[in-house]
Amino acid sequence: MKPIIGITMGDPAGIGSEIIAKALNRPEIYDKCQPVVIGDKWAMEEAIRIANVSLKVRGIERIDDASFVHGTIDVYDLKNLDIEKIPFGKVDAACGKAAGEYIEKAIYLAMDREISAMVTAPINKESFELGGYGKKYRGHTEMLAGLTNSPKSVMMLASGNLRVIHVTTHVSMRQAVDLIKKERIYNTIQKAYEACQLLGIESPRIGVCGLNPHASDGGIMGREEIEEITPAIEQARADGLNVEGPVPGDTIYPRGKAGTYDIIVAMYHDQGHIPVKLMGFLWDGQVWSSVSGVNITIGLPIIRVSVDHGTAFGKAGKGTANEVSMLDAIDYAILIAKNKNSS
Repeated sequence: MKPIIGITMGDPAGIGSEIIAKALNRPEIYDKCQPVVIGDKWAMEEAIRIANVSLKVRGIERIDDASFVHGTIDVYDLKNLDIEKIPFGKVDAACGKAAGEYIEKAIYLAMDREISAMVTAPINKESFELGGYGKKYRGHTEMLAGLTNSPKSVMMLASGNLRVIHVTTHVSMRQAVDLIKKERIYNTIQKAYEACQLLGIESPRIGVCGLNPHASDGGIMGREEIEEITPAIEQARADGLNVEGPVPGDTIYPRGKAGTYDIIVAMYHDQGHIPVKLMGFLWDGQVWSSVSGVNITIGLPIIRVSVDHGTAFGKAGKGTANEVSMLDAIDYAILIAKNKNSS
């Protein structure tokens, strides 16, 4: 049976609904899965107009009511928007609140096994904060961890054959350095192995970044490699995992791209995000001509895959947003759902 993929609409003022409409305009998506949008019916109808695709929208109140037929988008309609007041391209509390409600609903549907996986369109963290969710959660990753009681879940990014998982994410650089501890690194290495298993890689080769320049050159430029990172690697090796490191951050990624590693453990947000986005994002000097890659939360009791870009307020409402990352996210969600069901 084809997996049911619940796609959250993201911030209504951004490009989420447009890239969903463009993705679901492709009949091959329905050949591989049963997609349902979790959002607002009227907002999706507006997105179809903006995207200039020939689709219809059908509002539903239960997953069982979905038809999953190409040509009509099934929308689990939360009816939480005033379509006349969506301020495309602007920070807005009502849109942030609506986006949070879509995520909540998708999590509960996934926890109840009504959907096989959730795919998330982007949110705006400032709107999310104004909408009342940011006081408790900084974004998707933290909200998913909180609502599923998964404090050790981590973020993985993927573009092509480059996969990166993070020891720390949405914290300051000062906080990130303070969080580089053996237990946290060891947990992330374990999650790297788990991520590869979900993707069908049975015996993954895991590369671990150093924190400091040149992986500290034997302690000359910091003690984290000696005192925290290497002990975590040694513990993982003792468990039987194929782990190498710490490898300097400026040399590990070309090796990962070449296939030396199946996944790389990054110590902090930008150490992981920059190389993946360099792989998947194409800027022609004026616009992003292509945006590919995905964000997967590892360590949850449910499957969550996201696009690897933001709300792109500068493009919102104009019909020019690129849906490649949304297509990638749906494909990854299908793959993981199938691998999880067969394990």
